[in-house]
Amino acid sequence: MSKELEKITDYWKEMYSSQVDEYRPFEISADFKRFASMFAVGNCYLYIVNLHDFELEYVSDSVKLFMDMDTGDILLKDLLQTVVPEEIDNLNLKSRVISDFYTSYLEKDEVLDYKNMFTYRMKDHRGQVRTMLYQAIPLNVLDNGAPEHVLCINTDVSHLKVSSTSSVSFINMNGGKSYFNVEVTKGSFDPKNCERAEKDLSSLFSEREIEIINELAGGLNAQDIAAKLNLSPHTVMTHRKNILQKSGCANTTQLVAKCLTGGLISPGLN
Repeated sequence: MSKELEKITDYWKEMYSSQVDEYRPFEISADFKRFASMFAVGNCYLYIVNLHDFELEYVSDSVKLFMDMDTGDILLKDLLQTVVPEEIDNLNLKSRVISDFYTSYLEKDEVLDYKNMFTYRMKDHRGQVRTMLYQAIPLNVLDNGAPEHVLCINTDVSHLKVSSTSSVSFINMNGGKSYFNVEVTKGSFDPKNCERAEKDLSSLFSEREIEIINELAGGLNAQDIAAKLNLSPHTVMTHRKNILQKSGCANTTQLVAKCLTGGLISPGLN
């Protein structure tokens, strides 16, 4: 593992492992395995990491789409080493903001309410560079408020018109306050650094605008969208202009990235 990646894992151990005094395995039930087999279809994989020692307690078989290794042999460092070198500094900053959010900003009873999301680029075993959406959900929390086990879901979103971004989103899964596209340049969480703090990103847009956003995410141009939705190209362009203005984005790529990490667009399947 490179020194840059070691800095990330050392930081994780400092922030998380130091708070998890005792190793306790996560009980992988038959129901969970059934859920995982249904969820991890298409170009995605999931795993459970124990923050006591950062061992992987479960890895879905679909990881073989990305790595030429037996599932039982894969370690967290192997997954980290798929990240393209240009992303490592950004990943370090994202991990610091995430740990600060869960360990310093949230109250203990809020930890399980939030998942974190961001995009990054990785290189698979065939040498193909993919844009991935990473989502992490704490599964349980200790008495001191520290997460103990985390479910991580990695989905290939290369088919969407989206690039890797230098931000991370924290989504309240119970409909509470969410923090979208938090800037990570300072390496710590500050609610002032998020673009918006709406309960639901969809509240920004009309149903028609959401429909157009999803078509833009699929790579369609104004002519294609107009034909598909039975609209004029001028109407589609007007909607696009209004959507960009409402979202505060300069272009479609920024828009799709924001809506993806904000939960408005589903990653879908390739």
